[in-house]
Amino acid sequence: MEPWRNRPNNEIVRKVVNELGASLQGHPLAEQARYRLQKWNDPRAKLERKRKRTNAVLTFWLALITIFGTLAVFGFTGVLGTWAAVGGTIGAAVPGLLAVRSGFKLRELGAARQRLALSPPPPPRPPLPAHISAARVPMEKLHSAEDAMNELLRQLDSPALTSMPTESVQHARQTAQEAATAIRAVSGQLQAVERARDTAPHLERAPLVEGVRVLRIQLADGVDRYCALVAEAGKALAASTQFQDPRSVLDDATDHLAGLASAMRDVSGYSAY
Repeated sequence: MEPWRNRPNNEIVRKVVNELGASLQGHPLAEQARYRLQKWNDPRAKLERKRKRTNAVLTFWLALITIFGTLAVFGFTGVLGTWAAVGGTIGAAVPGLLAVRSGFKLRELGAARQRLALSPPPPPRPPLPAHISAARVPMEKLHSAEDAMNELLRQLDSPALTSMPTESVQHARQTAQEAATAIRAVSGQLQAVERARDTAPHLERAPLVEGVRVLRIQLADGVDRYCALVAEAGKALAASTQFQDPRSVLDDATDHLAGLASAMRDVSGYSAY
């Protein structure tokens, strides 16, 4: 094996990064960092940051226009000399043009924000539970199912697919998000009971152990039912390519998703309102 000191620097760095990434995979801190990065890269968050920057720049130009405009007024009214009138006019013209440009950009960003509001992306997903949690495997499965559902709904909402109304796809997307949120509420409840079990005196753990077992079964069942509804959405997409009516298939899947969300809310006591 080639000694470390003789290996290229980029190979050493690559190996260290790979080993570090493998060691942090699934770590709570890594999951939290991934969650924060996902929120930072959210299109709405990016657009809002651009809007705030543009608004700050526009405010700066307007302040300069006010200063130079005041100077020009004093010059033209004779309070100051001609130099103030000329300098103030020229000084106000440049930031005036830049302010107009910033104003148009701010207007474009406002229109873009309205377009995003009409078709909001799914909210950033919270971090996965710890590896030692009984909720970890079901929630990993839910993450994969959500990715599949989002891709299927994106395909069903394609302009080329004229047989599927946009309203049906948006309703299905919203209902799927509600069902996933209700399932996550059960996951959070399970993790809370696990923490209580781990800190309770040994003789008082039996009811908590049973509570973890029951919640784990309910969580796994909810995720399995969500996955079954992903399959129904897949059937709707397949039907659209076979000159069938995919709307009825998707509507049935949406109704089942709504029922799943209601059932999981009953389990966890979570309310979306």
